[in-house]
Amino acid sequence: MNTAGPPGPTDSDGLDLIPFRGVRYVPERVGSLAAVTSPPYDVVVRPDGLHHLESADPHNIVRLILPQAVSPDTRNALAADTLRRWLSEGILAPDEIPALYVYEQRDGDHLQRGVIGALRLSEPSEGVVLPHEDVMPHVVADRAGLMRATAANLEPLLLTYRSEGNATGTTAVIERTVKRPPLLATTTEDGFAHRLWSVTDAAELAEIRADLAHHQALIADGHHRWATYLRLRSEQPSPTPWDFGLVLLVDTARYPLRVRAIHRLLHRLPVPDALAALNGSFRLREVPGPLSQALDALADAAAQGNAFLLAGAGSFHLADTPSPDLLARTIPADRPEAWRTLDATVLHSTLLDHVWRIPEDSPEHIAYIHDAAATVAKAERDGGTAVLMHPVREEVVRDLARQGVTMPRKSTSFGPKPATGLVLRTLAD
Repeated sequence: MNTAGPPGPTDSDGLDLIPFRGVRYVPERVGSLAAVTSPPYDVVVRPDGLHHLESADPHNIVRLILPQAVSPDTRNALAADTLRRWLSEGILAPDEIPALYVYEQRDGDHLQRGVIGALRLSEPSEGVVLPHEDVMPHVVADRAGLMRATAANLEPLLLTYRSEGNATGTTAVIERTVKRPPLLATTTEDGFAHRLWSVTDAAELAEIRADLAHHQALIADGHHRWATYLRLRSEQPSPTPWDFGLVLLVDTARYPLRVRAIHRLLHRLPVPDALAALNGSFRLREVPGPLSQALDALADAAAQGNAFLLAGAGSFHLADTPSPDLLARTIPADRPEAWRTLDATVLHSTLLDHVWRIPEDSPEHIAYIHDAAATVAKAERDGGTAVLMHPVREEVVRDLARQGVTMPRKSTSFGPKPATGLVLRTLAD
C-alpha cells in the first residue's frame, strides 16, 4: 500500500482536505472508548453533564475541551498540561502515518458517514466554506485561548456538502473503506454506534482530494471554532499547520443530516413576567403537557408562522401570531424575506432586543441548550423561562448561506454531531 506525504495546495477554488497524523486514545490505557468521549463542548450541559463526564473516566476528553479552573488562563494552561501529560504517558498517541479518517455514526435506522481531515482554511468571501450563523466574540476568544495553549484541534467541526448522489469519488472510497476492519468501534451512552477507519493509500487520498476540490461546504456545526481557526491563522506566518483545521465532511445528498433547534434559557426572566410582556403583541395559549405533546403543538403552530413554546413554573405556553406592526418596527428591512421571517430572527430582533430586553451574548442572562428536556428542567429548577424553538429546514439554511446572509447565532443544530475524543489533531503535525 502506498502512502502519501504532506500534499501541496491545489489549483482548485473548492475544498482542500489533506491527511494528518491523528492523535487517538490508546485502548489499553483507558477503561473504554465510550467512557472517554464527549459531545462537542457547546452541547455539554453544565454543570450536570460536565460532572457526569468527568466522573465517567479520569481521562475523559472533557478535561481538555472544558477544563475547570478559576481564570481562563489557568483553565487553558491546565488543558495544555493535561494534553502533554496524556501524550507522554501513552494515554493518547499519534498514528504513525498521515491519514484521512472515514467516520460512521449509526442510531437505529439513521446512518451517517463522512471523512475527517485537515481542511485548508478560507474566508467566507471566498465562497468555499459557508457560515450560516453569527458568532459571539467572547466564545471565539475563549476557544482561541484554549487552542493557542494546547496547539491542537481537539474536536472536528461538522461541515456538509452535496454531491450528485452517485457512488464515485469520496463516496466510492468511503464505501470501499467500511468493508475493512475499523480502527475502533464503540457505542456511547446516547445509543450511537461509532466506527473509525484510516485511509492512507495515496491513490485513494488523491481520489478524495480531487473530488472535494469541486465542492463548497456549509458549516453545520462549529461556527465559533471555525471563526477561531481563522483568528489563529491570522496570528501565524503562513505556511504553517494553522492554515488548516480539523473537520468532518458529510455528503448530505448521500447521508441527510437531522436538523434540530437550539433552545434558550432565560435565567432571570420568570415565566409570568415573560408572558405579561408578550400580552397584546402575541397570541398566548396554555397548552397541555407532557413536553412531547407541547412540542407537537409548537410544530403545528410553526407550520403557520412564527411560534415559540415558553416553559417553566409547571406549565407550557404557546406564543404565536405576532403583531405585524411589532415585526415591522423591530425586524431589519434590509435582509431577504426568508431571513426576516425566521423564528430565530423574530426571537432575537423582536423578543430579546425589544420586548424582553435581554442581552443575547450575556451568559448571566441567557443560555443556549440543544436538548429541550434539559432546557425545561433547568427553567423549572432555576425559576427562569425556557424558550423552545422549532427547527428550520436545511434548504433554507443553505440558500441563505449561499446569498452570504448569516442567521442569528445558535439558530440550528445539525446532527448527529461527531463524538469528541475519537481523533484529535495536534498543530505539531
